[in-house]
Amino acid sequence: MGLFRSSSSGWTALIVWLYVACLFDVATMVKHENFKTCAQSGFCARNRAYADLATSQARSWEPPYRLVPESIVFKNGRLEGTILKKVGIGEDVVRLPLVVAFLESGAARVTIDEEKRQKGDIELRHGSKARKERYNEASAWALVGDPEVSTTATLSKQSEQGATRVLYGPSNKFEAVIRHQPFSVEFNRDGQTQVKFNDRGFLNMEHWRPKIEKEEVEGETKVEDTKNSEDEGTWWEESFGGNTDSKPRGPESVALDISFPGYGHVFGIPEHATSLSLKETRGGDGNYDEPYRLYNADVFEYVVDSPMTLYGSIPFMQAHRKGSTVGVFWLNGAETWIDVVKSMTPVNPSSLGVEGKTNTQTHWISESGQLDVFVFLGPSPMDITKAYGELTGYTQLPQQFAIAYHQCRWNYVSVEDVKDVDRKFDKYKIPYDIIWLDIEYTDGKKYFTWDPLTFGDPKSIQKQLAKNGRKLVAIIDPHIKNEGGYHVVDELKSKELAVRNKDGNIFEGWCWPGSSYWVDCFNPATREWWKSLFRYDSWKGTSSNMFIWNDMNEPSVFNGPETTMPKDNLHYGNWEHRDVHNIYGLTYHNATHHALVERKRGEIRRPFVLTRAFFAGSQRVGAMWTGDNEAKWEHLAAAFPMILANGVAGFPFAGADVGGFFGNPEKDLLTRWYQAGAFYPFFRGHAHIDTRRREPYLAGEPYTSIITQAIRLRYQLLPAWYTAFHEASVDGAPILRPHYYAFPDDEMGFALDDQFFVGSTGLLAKPVVKEDAEKVDIYIPDDENYYDYFDYTAYSGAGIKSIPAPLEKIPLVMQGGHIIPRRDRPRRSSELMKWDPFTLVVVLNKAGDAEGTLYLDDGETFEYNAGAFIHRRFVYSRASSSLVSENLAGAEGPKTAAYLKTMKKVRVERIIVVGVGGEWASRKEVNVSEDGKQRKAK
Repeated sequence: MGLFRSSSSGWTALIVWLYVACLFDVATMVKHENFKTCAQSGFCARNRAYADLATSQARSWEPPYRLVPESIVFKNGRLEGTILKKVGIGEDVVRLPLVVAFLESGAARVTIDEEKRQKGDIELRHGSKARKERYNEASAWALVGDPEVSTTATLSKQSEQGATRVLYGPSNKFEAVIRHQPFSVEFNRDGQTQVKFNDRGFLNMEHWRPKIEKEEVEGETKVEDTKNSEDEGTWWEESFGGNTDSKPRGPESVALDISFPGYGHVFGIPEHATSLSLKETRGGDGNYDEPYRLYNADVFEYVVDSPMTLYGSIPFMQAHRKGSTVGVFWLNGAETWIDVVKSMTPVNPSSLGVEGKTNTQTHWISESGQLDVFVFLGPSPMDITKAYGELTGYTQLPQQFAIAYHQCRWNYVSVEDVKDVDRKFDKYKIPYDIIWLDIEYTDGKKYFTWDPLTFGDPKSIQKQLAKNGRKLVAIIDPHIKNEGGYHVVDELKSKELAVRNKDGNIFEGWCWPGSSYWVDCFNPATREWWKSLFRYDSWKGTSSNMFIWNDMNEPSVFNGPETTMPKDNLHYGNWEHRDVHNIYGLTYHNATHHALVERKRGEIRRPFVLTRAFFAGSQRVGAMWTGDNEAKWEHLAAAFPMILANGVAGFPFAGADVGGFFGNPEKDLLTRWYQAGAFYPFFRGHAHIDTRRREPYLAGEPYTSIITQAIRLRYQLLPAWYTAFHEASVDGAPILRPHYYAFPDDEMGFALDDQFFVGSTGLLAKPVVKEDAEKVDIYIPDDENYYDYFDYTAYSGAGIKSIPAPLEKIPLVMQGGHIIPRRDRPRRSSELMKWDPFTLVVVLNKAGDAEGTLYLDDGETFEYNAGAFIHRRFVYSRASSSLVSENLAGAEGPKTAAYLKTMKKVRVERIIVVGVGGEWASRKEVNVSEDGKQRKAK
């Protein structure tokens, strides 16, 4: 939620409404003036100016950073040394410890710190303190343990004056060339440079310095530090929008240019409402004038086609060219800006027929912290996502209900309202699995309570839902209402578990409840206390079929700078909020995830927690959605590039509010949005409190029937979706796969972001996202046969194919060579499909063969880790005219036998063969006996 309204909790709430109404005009979209540009962000402006200086003086530019050769030590896969930064006009230098670690996964990690500052902390007012060192704990949140260092990396025997070379990676085919003066690093694969650090000399670490007080001398300002000619205007404090940010540690930004020679496309760095292939940010037609910003913020009614910051931040980027993908992960939780520019490699005029190559150059700038960057050299997109997933964790396999359809609005107003919606879905035979409660279910905006008048019997909802295997989700945000006698806030204060302000006192801000405090989940004691609040005996009225929604966790602070928390607030360990801003949402999401895991002893179910704010590593603990979109065609179109970017960045369990959060969609738009939403990994209809009710059964005919068919298609294909989620959970593969990922050599498809493959199923979808469309053009990337999913129309040959798309039709084709599992019997919820038989759709390739996989477990517990799952590969061969089922599960675990026994009655009931040709009809159906292991097609 990002739009404000009053509550019924008295004068305090009325004051909140009047206050925030002054900040936001509810009739208009986001006000850009409420959010900083790079020019208004001191450290971004300084580093951009530094880069401009280096560029303008390229021939004479002498970067002030050099690696001392005598300091270099290489041992056990780690190169250590000292970089000296020349400061000012004199000979002063700053010592910067360098570590280049070569990891067993094949990645390399470059870390530059600053020699520890004077012991102790910086004294602030009222005896509080801030840490006097660079933030170095981001890895504790983003990474899965300590990355294993390579045992085979070795110094190269190839000598080069002024450089140190290290061979590493698989068979030591990767090479890092660390140049001494000026300091830079090149990363090579197969003898070619793939990534360059500091190639343009933009490396900049604003070092620790004491604050030099200025004194007035006869009406003039005398500056005692004459050696430094830098602009000090935003070093020690900075104002924006009526808020002043004090900076007791002074300037401490880190910046680096990272170049991708020969790479024309870069992807990732969500969250932005922009194209998948990132646009340039400095010059050029159709490009942006601002860098991409990563600074989690509550940006309601965001605009599309913009580099503006949104709710989440993952500083991971992939670069791609024909036959090669590389990646970088900038591990920093502070506010970050990224410039992207492209240039062409000059071509010698005498080289006839030789085309120039596009180079992509990026400039990364963060406000504080260490310089900590990982490099991945691929060479394939799968290699990159797998290595990144090994580092930050893979998407946890969710409960099956979580990937079905979710019904939500702000707000269902009472117990009876929820029950009535549940009954209406059954009346109109529309399947769904989860109904959601927004903030109005609480007693006066106090989390872990129920409104006694409207939600006095919440367990009766959960009991009714459970009859059909359905679930309830309730919202819990990180702001806690400051009201006496409220047990949660009383404990938060008494246990000293809240975020503090710069003076060391509990931070008070404004959010939905009015005056609020924020939980500080960086504190281990806070996380333990948070678990206690979710136990069934603590939060009365909750049952095992209730799950959680974390919203507003950027954190959103209505009266804060840029609608978030002041950067000089303090967290556990005396770290400033500026150091950890983009990580805060992850810490809160993580705490809620673990609270659900442990809410009842002995009950180990997979949690489901949706988050709005996220960081690298958030994929391990739940799902995300793209926030407060609008009921407009352009927002429908923007959703797929955003979801694809999240998948590329390792967080594929993503979705957008179906129908648009703000506004009232006209019926064609609502219908097309449901057809698109059926292909979101997270599929939820949601709407703002001031919108008209728009449950699918209210649309009227023919819209209700068309929407129902789209939802049923999602349920029919749940076996394929669940298998794709399993793939993501073990190798990091995106669930929605962009063309460059599926066809990394096909340059025509690199920029495509309005069509995609679903996992490895061979399903290629291009939902309609344009008004009044009656057909779509799908790009076919190869010479394989493709078939319409619904009527089996064949499309052959690479190129653009026009596919009919009247309102009732979803453009969806099947690539030859795949076997797609599905369940065809319509049910009220996914849980009721548990014992249903399977249909296998065998889509033959030109050779007459096909294969596919099916993953199946109980869809609820973690017992799959003990072998309680089925994983089969189905292979059809024209040569043998047989369909064979192969076991991919490997060795049995302690739970395997029991699970297989319970699943004996589940069978393959039907096989549909598509594309047989010849003496066959265009389609052949074959009944299969219960063993389902091997059947000859007849």
